[in-house]
Amino acid sequence: DNNYMFRLLDVDNRLISPVENYIKFLINSSDVIHSFTVPSLGIKVDAIPGRMNQIMVPMNRSGLYFGQ
Repeated sequence: DNNYMFRLLDVDNRLISPVENYIKFLINSSDVIHSFTVPSLGIKVDAIPGRMNQIMVPMNRSGLYFGQ
């Protein structure tokens, strides 16, 4: 049974986006440096206190993507 492999891969709020659109992510932090990454989309952005980082991501294919 491989169900245990997905026990940590869940979120409170899922993001649903149509294909062939861009998604803008605005990343910031209020305390220390954090990192937002979605490896299968090639995204990695640092969240730095006092700074708003922005990334535009083209959604070229449908799928289920997990962030870290």
